[in-house]
Amino acid sequence: MRELVRRIDAATPPERDRAADALRALAILGVVLGHWLVTALIADTGTVRAASPLQHMPELTPVSWLFQTLAVFFLVGGQMAAKSYASARARGTTYGQWLGARMLRLFRPVAAVLVVWTVIAGTLLAAGVGTETVHALLKLVLSPLWFLLVFTALTAVTPLVSRLHPLWPLAVVLHVDLIRFGLGGPAWLGWINVAAGWLVPYCLGATWARGGLHSRATGWALLLVGAAVTAGLVLWAGYPASMVGVPGSRISNLDPPTLAAVTFGLAQCGAARLLLGPLRRVLRRPAAWAAVALVNLSAMTVFLWHQTAMMAVTAIGLLAGEALPGLHTVPRDSGWVLARLAWLPAFAVALLVCWAAFRKYEEGRSRRGKGRIVRENRPTRPSVMDRV
Repeated sequence: MRELVRRIDAATPPERDRAADALRALAILGVVLGHWLVTALIADTGTVRAASPLQHMPELTPVSWLFQTLAVFFLVGGQMAAKSYASARARGTTYGQWLGARMLRLFRPVAAVLVVWTVIAGTLLAAGVGTETVHALLKLVLSPLWFLLVFTALTAVTPLVSRLHPLWPLAVVLHVDLIRFGLGGPAWLGWINVAAGWLVPYCLGATWARGGLHSRATGWALLLVGAAVTAGLVLWAGYPASMVGVPGSRISNLDPPTLAAVTFGLAQCGAARLLLGPLRRVLRRPAAWAAVALVNLSAMTVFLWHQTAMMAVTAIGLLAGEALPGLHTVPRDSGWVLARLAWLPAFAVALLVCWAAFRKYEEGRSRRGKGRIVRENRPTRPSVMDRV
């Protein structure tokens, strides 16, 4: 282990911003933990259906503030894409080559998930499992993929939006919400915010890549103004307090994104900016940096398979012959919360098994040549950091 830590630290280019990698890892882990805490699979009446503890226990709403970290992911994604494209242009790499390399690493692990779950769904239906159960399981697996589609689209237009000021897409979100909520406009207008809403932190990340966000004052401004506006929208404009969807709610802050979700994301981006200094100090330690680097090596694998890991534990639990607290029961009281916390290590072990089986699709193939590891389909430095 010490040798691996030493190799990772030695292979990291001095100019690499380790704090940005740490923010991306925290964002992915936040989504994973959030899903595990606010998603329940209830086994009753011969079917399995999804439920949310937020529906029965609104006092858990702050959990969504901690673990809905998508804005931070788009912030870091915009920063890294803008820097990567500028570097590619400097090397003479064409736009098509640059985009193809980035898309390959995104969609290779997605293809693995789709193939595996096509087989699973077909097997379940052939075995007589009800369509309602299969639909509930597929929805849990496939619904998180929406953000990858948005991220892919934003990555593709990086050359066009890398210098776009974040206030422009923010203004679009504001006007869309004003029309659909304030003036009774059609609900379908909200889907414009799927692109505009996540374009706000993405463009903020591109600004960061150009040397913006350099002062802590900017971080404090984003945090305080974003939090104040979000609080005002929740208290006086009728937006829900939860930053994730809650079954039965009239409005979801994420489906599609609302102005409240975007301003909350700006507050998160401000907090992320304020964390950069402390993170850089911590990540000078080789062991801490190695942990972050290893998470980033398999970030998409962790994201794509975490729901499958939870469902695998839930399915195995059915062998007990009775509903297990925190796993199959209705999430309506503190007892469920405590039981669910106790199940988290089991989910983590199942995810580790999925990671071992499917990480190769994210890391890709490598070939040896002249004494060094050469990454296929991607121009790289000959080191373990090439895949981070």
